[in-house]
Amino acid sequence: MASFNYKNGTPKGTMKVERPLFVNSNIKSSVKSKPSPAPTSASGLRRSCPGSLGGSTGIAKDDAGGVTLVPGRVRVAVRLRPRNAEELVADADFADCVELLPEHKRLKLRKNNWDSDTYEFDEVLTEFSSQKRVYEVVAKPVVESVLDGYNGTVMAYGQTGTGKTFTLGRLGEEDTAARGIMVRAMEDILADISPETDSISVSYLQLYMETIQDLLDPANDNISIVEDPKTGDVSLPGATVVEIRDQHSFIELLRLGEAHRFAANTKLNTESSRSHAILMVNECTVHVKRYVKGRESDLSSENGNTSHLFKTFKAPIVRKGKLVVVDLAGSERIDKSGSEGHALVEAKSINLSLSALGKCINALAENSSHVPVRDSKLTRLLRDSFGGTARTSLIVTIGPSPRHRGETASTIMFGQRAMKVENMLKIKEEFDYKSLSRRLDIQLDKLIAEHERQQKAFQDEIERITLEAENHVSEAERNYADALENEKLKHQKDYMESIKKLEEQWGPVVSVSEEIAEVKKLLENEIHLRTAAEEEVNNLKSQLVQRKRSEAAGNSEILKLRKMLEDEAHQKEKLEEEITILRSQLLQLSFETDETRRSLDRGGFGKVSTGLDSLIHVKHPQPKDFGNGQKASIAKLFEQVGLQKILSLLESDDADVRIHAVKVVANLAAEEANQQKIVEAGGLTSLLMLLRSSEDETVRRVAAGAIANLAMNEINQELIMAQGGISLLSMTAADAEDPQTLRMVAGAIANLCGNDKLQMKLRIEGGIKALLGMVKCDHPDVLAQVARGIANFAKCESRASAQAKCDGMYRRSNYKHWKQGLMFMYSNTDSAATTGIKSGRSLLIDDGALPWIVQNANNEASPIRRHIELALCHLAQHEVNAKDMISGGALWELVRISRDCSREDIRTLAHRTLTSSPTFQAELRRLRIDC
Repeated sequence: MASFNYKNGTPKGTMKVERPLFVNSNIKSSVKSKPSPAPTSASGLRRSCPGSLGGSTGIAKDDAGGVTLVPGRVRVAVRLRPRNAEELVADADFADCVELLPEHKRLKLRKNNWDSDTYEFDEVLTEFSSQKRVYEVVAKPVVESVLDGYNGTVMAYGQTGTGKTFTLGRLGEEDTAARGIMVRAMEDILADISPETDSISVSYLQLYMETIQDLLDPANDNISIVEDPKTGDVSLPGATVVEIRDQHSFIELLRLGEAHRFAANTKLNTESSRSHAILMVNECTVHVKRYVKGRESDLSSENGNTSHLFKTFKAPIVRKGKLVVVDLAGSERIDKSGSEGHALVEAKSINLSLSALGKCINALAENSSHVPVRDSKLTRLLRDSFGGTARTSLIVTIGPSPRHRGETASTIMFGQRAMKVENMLKIKEEFDYKSLSRRLDIQLDKLIAEHERQQKAFQDEIERITLEAENHVSEAERNYADALENEKLKHQKDYMESIKKLEEQWGPVVSVSEEIAEVKKLLENEIHLRTAAEEEVNNLKSQLVQRKRSEAAGNSEILKLRKMLEDEAHQKEKLEEEITILRSQLLQLSFETDETRRSLDRGGFGKVSTGLDSLIHVKHPQPKDFGNGQKASIAKLFEQVGLQKILSLLESDDADVRIHAVKVVANLAAEEANQQKIVEAGGLTSLLMLLRSSEDETVRRVAAGAIANLAMNEINQELIMAQGGISLLSMTAADAEDPQTLRMVAGAIANLCGNDKLQMKLRIEGGIKALLGMVKCDHPDVLAQVARGIANFAKCESRASAQAKCDGMYRRSNYKHWKQGLMFMYSNTDSAATTGIKSGRSLLIDDGALPWIVQNANNEASPIRRHIELALCHLAQHEVNAKDMISGGALWELVRISRDCSREDIRTLAHRTLTSSPTFQAELRRLRIDC
């Protein structure tokens, strides 16, 4: 039996191979057939091993009815590490906390000397199990599936120092029997493929403190994760991909990656791995000489019959598989590992990623509707391994020491939950069109050469036939010319004889006839020349008339164009003068506004006026001279230019003009008398459009301030919500970094929070999330506006709850009693201070605002603290919120407010809330606190 040589929980001489490999391309399956059985190789690689982890039950098809899906549960094996040297000394007087029953595939975890818990796994491996045995039952079935075209995952999980890296990454250069799963898997893959046609590529990476780093290229230390939106496949396009040809090159790659992997010395392990290593092997089996049954018949029915050429050049099927070997960093308790400083930060990061993995497996095991895959990069990388389409085997490693029984129990429970996860295995098959294209190119070249030969022979035959035809034609032409010449000579002879007879009979009449014919010919020529001259004269006359008409029309058109050009020039001059005047007025007004703002900044902010029954609005005192001057300038500009022209300048191409124009609109919106005019003239729409399209920070800040001023009116609030204003404000809050811009946006949202009718829509469109997101700025002015918005929102909820309570009282009693109850609830307090109970807890608590409210309830800034205290009192009016507020620590703040608040009305409201709530009273009695 083979044994391990451990040192402080880690195999001595082990090389750490913890580097994920990834493929740069996503494989899409295009084959809609069932996977054919894998052939049995000479080495017996494809034979299933007894007791292996690769079994599956039944088959299923996906929603499209295409690719075959095979259900396959995650298979889990447990491996016990023997005691190391330290444990042999420290635990010599104590028995092992684990008892293995490998024949029953069970293990017992002792609670004490007389009680234990029994757990069952797919395979139980003792401390004497050989590396070969571990590989055959854990990884070999997964490797076989990868060679058949499936994705596969082998992962090791366990406490630091229990032998994960020994099991997966041992190179075995000194002792071949000690080779780990990585080396043995590559040996089987290389033995099964053909080097001429098949290829294997490998990537080796580590996930260290939520950063993916390339172990083959240390400079590549921040690799991003890319997800295919159609298939959901995860890829790492920035990772180094190395093609493997033999076992030696693979071992050198592992050694290179191990040299770059992070490790540290802890109390649990002298060479503890501080990162998750992921090795990805991409194996592509090309030219699979196997056709899916029914494929040829389907094509034959479509084409009528199957030609010999189609049978010869049918595309071969390619099966592609991916093997992922994951060596997780060891889980550990901080107090036991003794980590400090940077090692402590590493340990926290490791525990967080392992915790995220555990949450995903719990959700999958319980068939939860939501699986938190995006909580960690580790879970995003392994999303196909748990609940996906990969065949997954998990080996959990444990130690025998009773000192680490808690960690051993946690590891065993992790394996138990993983056994409940069901994957749907999907084969990766597609046609090798590239290979078919190469074969078709070769055949096409042959056909082209044959066609050229046939074309040459055809051209030669054409030339031969053409030459023969030309010879026949030449001979026929010669015969015809000879016959024609003979006939011509014969007729000339007859003609001369006839002339001779006529001269003898009538005398020389031939000369007179010739003169008459010549005169007739001359006369006909003169007639033709005269007719042509008359026609040319008529054409010239018509052209002359047409040119005169065209010239007159052209002159008239030229006069019109000249007049229009002059009018346009005058209009342009007027517009340029008007634009110059507007620019000068805008510059003057902007200068006065900036002077006023600087004066206000020097003078400081005024006191915030607020009340329990009204929306809280911050106003800044203005020096009398500047304020009067600014109002006079704005009024003068308003009268001279007009609101429509000012709003039209918001769309100017000149950035300076646009900035000055939006400042003027914002100043106009600060006056309640101008707000309705601005909205009716389309100013609200223009401001929202600027907020959506402008990239200038000043424009967005001033536009948000103008919208905040308009949002003080209830009618304008509904218009802002109807035009998507809350979504634009939320996006502006997410993009902005300037505190003043965030203050304006937060003020606008805070004003909208005070409208009872818009609460649900405001929450659905992300208003509350936007408020809570702006607290990251940590600027007092921004936080004050956020607190004001939360207080307004809580007040509206409290008011709605009070109305619901009053309606219930009216139904249960007569009008008189209802009126008395209403007067009781509203007596000696603001209109929002009610004890009504709303059906369902507060939307603020649902959106996670309670922790921030509790944290800032005693803020040093008076405006923030006062708004938060008011919000807590309003939230406490709902009895349904009481339990959440108690668990979130709000009860203590309410007690403090009821005793120490500087404002008597808020202090009284907090005291009445605590005394009227049964839940709060029960908790106070339990804590023995008098209120």
